[in-house]
Amino acid sequence: MRAMRFLAAALLSIWTMLFSSASAGAEVAPLVLGTATPGGGFAVYGQAVADTLRATDPALKLKLQATGGSTENIPMLEAGRLDLALVEGTTAHEAMSGIGRAPADLRLIAAMYPSPGMFVVRGDSSYRTIRDLRGERVVFGAAASGLVVLARYVLDGLGLDLRRDFDAVLLERVADGPPMVLSGQAVALWGAGIGWPGFAAVARGPRAARFIAPEPHDIARIQAKHPFLRTMTVAARSYPGQDQAITTVGTWSLILARPGLPDEAAYRFARALHLGQPALGQRLAQARDTTPENTLAAAQRRDMLHPGVARYFREIGLTP
Repeated sequence: MRAMRFLAAALLSIWTMLFSSASAGAEVAPLVLGTATPGGGFAVYGQAVADTLRATDPALKLKLQATGGSTENIPMLEAGRLDLALVEGTTAHEAMSGIGRAPADLRLIAAMYPSPGMFVVRGDSSYRTIRDLRGERVVFGAAASGLVVLARYVLDGLGLDLRRDFDAVLLERVADGPPMVLSGQAVALWGAGIGWPGFAAVARGPRAARFIAPEPHDIARIQAKHPFLRTMTVAARSYPGQDQAITTVGTWSLILARPGLPDEAAYRFARALHLGQPALGQRLAQARDTTPENTLAAAQRRDMLHPGVARYFREIGLTP
């Protein structure tokens, strides 16, 4: 039985390689992928994906477009100004669930990586809990970033409000945040993700860094009010000087597709992303989580998957 399973897997791998070789040369319309402002995780991730797809399926043309971030990407997808976009999970949840608006007719292409939310402060500061930051000047990120939406949900679960309880700073460019903390213009920076550039910049600073996340009882309180937020862990040594694992809440960041994106384009993108996954993970550590299995797990409903992606998942035996 074990030998038969091995043979079946080998045949599937050979078939996939042959199919890829036969169809990789077929041109498809260029795809425009919306990212976010320079200096954030989305810009870095988008470049890693573009470089990987260029090597895996050269005929699949991908153009990166810098945007204001997740909350700008959703309407740009709906208007057809983007084919694909990187979207933070809480923003995607609001749009696709119809919270405060009509439900967005968008489809899931891939789960990018988990985005556990937390604050970073300078290591020489006295701040150790979220409540210590009340009344202080805190950078919450770019105004159109989905990270700001995530912060609102986390704080709301604690009975706090971003505007009322903090001297909140919203930026035009996310890259402007770390220098404000390093220079003392702000006491903390909110962000999310493993390998997030803003956290790394503060952690590499001359005064080191300290990370602040919800306490265990706070996590339970947050999830009681917003159950779609998942418990996530930032492993020890994910950032310079971070010796302990950090448990917090967050969501999966996603690659979403515009209404009407052709099935073949979505299929080719999903296949190239999967076949290039080892190279993608080498280019960017957090992109190791960009797998079909995680995409399936991140989909709140099976019909969230783009039909072209669902077709690829059936071909590799991930779904019936």
